[in-house]
This record gives sequence, structure tokens and C-alpha cells, in this order.
Amino acid sequence: MDTNTAILMSMIIPALAAVGNLVLRRQDNLRDGMTLIAALATFGCVLTILMNEGNGTTAPMVLWSVMPGLDLAFNVEPLGLMFAIIASGLWIVTHLYGVGYMRGNNEKHHARFFACFAVAIASVMGIAFASNMFTLFLFYEVLTLSTYPLVAHKENKEAIRGARTYLGILIGTSIGFQLVAIIWTYSLTGTLDFTKGGILEGHVSGAMVAILLALYAFGIGKAALMPFHRWLPAAMVAPTPVSALLHAVAVVKAGVFTMLKVGVYIFGIDFLAETGASEWLIWLAAFSVLCASVVAMTKDNLKARLAYSTVSQLSYITLGMALATSMGALGGGMHIAMHAMGKITLFMCAGSIYVATHKTNISQMTGLGRAMPVTFIAFLIGSLSIIGLPPLGGSWSKWLLIVASADTGHMVVIVVLMISSLLNIAYLLPVFARGFYLKGEGQPETWAEPRPLVWLPPALTAFGCVVLFFYAGAIQDFLAPIVAAN
Repeated sequence: MDTNTAILMSMIIPALAAVGNLVLRRQDNLRDGMTLIAALATFGCVLTILMNEGNGTTAPMVLWSVMPGLDLAFNVEPLGLMFAIIASGLWIVTHLYGVGYMRGNNEKHHARFFACFAVAIASVMGIAFASNMFTLFLFYEVLTLSTYPLVAHKENKEAIRGARTYLGILIGTSIGFQLVAIIWTYSLTGTLDFTKGGILEGHVSGAMVAILLALYAFGIGKAALMPFHRWLPAAMVAPTPVSALLHAVAVVKAGVFTMLKVGVYIFGIDFLAETGASEWLIWLAAFSVLCASVVAMTKDNLKARLAYSTVSQLSYITLGMALATSMGALGGGMHIAMHAMGKITLFMCAGSIYVATHKTNISQMTGLGRAMPVTFIAFLIGSLSIIGLPPLGGSWSKWLLIVASADTGHMVVIVVLMISSLLNIAYLLPVFARGFYLKGEGQPETWAEPRPLVWLPPALTAFGCVVLFFYAGAIQDFLAPIVAAN
């Protein structure tokens, strides 16, 4: 299969799977089996692109030209291909987990749920392979709309309220800020193509560079940069497979991926460094890292604690871009992969606990680790990766960000990253400790691990956190061309 065909098929297959879920809505096993085949096929398409292109960059494949410099077009470059590999690979795991969770928890509307899930994956593939900001924006909006029904899935007042917050903030920021930035960029340059080294140098200067960057930074609401982060904890009313989709497979990763694309291919990291336009963003990201971690410590609800943890961790990636160095951009890109594997593990563990015991608050989980050892050990491994301890993948991306901070003389940022890791320890490890080292009272002796489709996926992704530690160098080398000199 040639690369262009594989790109198109990576979007078409999930879209067809969405239709198939609706057609087969009354045939559970056939429907779920078909979706699994679609997930495997989508991952196969992305691997085909990897084998064809490696970490090279291809010429744009233009499907539709709106006007000069404004095309619906796709291509392959290392950052987008890495994102596509993560999203399509984790779709397989998340689908298996979703089947086990939805059945084990007796959730309703399975067909609608998995159809929207598939549309979200199709839109993520469009974002990953978009060759310009116009194309990326279109699929960015489709992703928001396709995940709204997932957040509102339970159809109660809390779910509807959370979904409205989710949709309101994401649509409001993208239309109110990001679209303005895109139009402004096009008016300045006559193009929105992602170009190595950026397209803005020589077209904008002075304070206008920082203002334009602010429109992008706040307009990319899916990156959950404070103060436009409330949609993320509000969305935790959704079923846990949706939380896994939001935090690891699609939504927030689409946000920080877009942030990196804008920094590297629209502004250019050298241009940002020369103008100092991203200096303010460094400090806002650093504030978000610490503030969200402190808030996470106050949350007894496990999913709420993990949600604020994600707000903090996403700001690492924004920080990497804002440092405007090659090492910072590579550290941010690597953290997309490392955080995805660690955080999907934690959310699936939270869902495993809920399916088995219907417990949502950490204070209720005393002694559960002895009844659910696989779940709690997987939670420990995912936590240690998020904290950044070797031999787990999260240690390398944090190391690169520390090196980038030292290179740019931002010693305070290094202190922020160190304090953040200590706060990670403070709000993540007590969950494991409470489960294993404290004795619960009045707990049913029948409590145990749920069905294998619920506990096995987080066990696999926990193992993935270990594997990523030993392949961090390969990921860094893979991403290196995005910051290489022209």
C-alpha cells in the first residue's frame, strides 16, 4: 500500500467502523468484533506509513483547494506519525477495555458509544496527518463534536452539565482565539502550510508575535492551559473509557500536539527564541504545572485527581515548546508518548476499581490492593512513570525538559519541575499505599479483579511504560528531524 492510500485509509476505516456500529447496534459480539478489526486495520495502515517513510517528510497530498495557499491536504512528518502510532495503537487497547467496562458496568447505548469513539479516532488521524493549519483545524473541531456525546453518555444532570462545560470551553476557545489566529496568520503570510522553521519570520514582529502566540496558546483549548482548563475535570462525569480517550488517545494529546505543531512549523523555534515571544508562556505553563498539582492533592475522587494531574502534565509539553530550543521541543514531543502510556494506565485502573467495587473516592479504597493486586500494581507502575522515575518512560522526557531549561538559563523552571515531581509523589503514591498497606474494614470478601478485558489492558500499558524507558533514544532520534536545520 502506498503512503497516500494508507493516510486516507487510516481515516476511512474508523469512519466506516462508526457506521458499522450503528448498523450492528443490536448484535453486540459482531459489532465489537468488527470494531476491533477496524482498530487493528487502522494501526496496520499507520505501520505501513512508518515502514514506507520512516521519519521522513512527504509532499502534501491535496484533496481540495479552497483558494491559493488554503488546501485540504495531508502529509507525513515525524511528529504527526508518532501521534498517529500512539492513537491508533492505544485504540486497540482502549476498545478491548471499553468492551469489558461497558459490559461489566451494565452501561447502555453501546453502539452510539463506540460509533462516536470511532469518529474521534478518524478525526485524530486527520489531525496527525494534516499538512497545514486549515486542515488540522477542521479535524480539531470534528474531534470536539464527536466526543461531546461521549462526555454526556450517562444522560443525567451531572453528565449534561459537564458536557456543556466541555463543549462550551473547547468551541469557545477555538472559535474565539484559534480561528482568529489562523485567519491572522493567513493574512500575513498567504499560507497555512506546516513548514520547517516556521512561516511567520519576516511577516510579523515586536509585541504582535507574542499576541499572536497568545491567541494560539489559549485557542488550543484541548491543551488545557490555565485558565481554560475547567472542561477537563468537568468531563470526568463520562465513563472511564472516555476518560482514557480524552487523556491518552485523542483529545488532550491533540491539543498539545497542535501546540507543538504551531510552535515548530508556524512560528519556528528559532524565531520564538530570537523574539522572546514565548517567555510569558514559559511562566504560565510553569504556574499551571504547580497549581494543577496542588489542586490534585485536594481531590478525594480518583478520576478528579487524575484529571488535574493531566492538566499539570500537559503544561510540561507546552513548556517544552515555549522554551524555544531543540531539546525542549524534543522533550515535549517525547512527553506526548510517555504521558499517554502512563495516564491511560492510571485511568483504566480507576475504571477497573469502579467495575469491581463501584468505589470512586480514594478514601474508600483502603485495603483494595490485596483483593485487586494486578490493578494496583499497574497503577503503581503508571504512577512512577508520571512521576518520572527510572526505569520508566516518563523519566526521559522530564530529563530533556530539565536540560532544555538549563540550556536557556531558566533555573527556576528546573525547580518547578522538581517540585512537580514531588507533588506527583504526594498525590499518586498514597492511592497504591492505601490499597496495599492499610487494612480495610467491612469490605466484601468477594471483591476481586473484574473480568480480564478490564484488568488486562492496564497491565499491558503498564508494561509499555517500562518498554518506553529502553526505547526513549529511538523516539528522540525519530523526532530529531523536526528541529534539524534546513
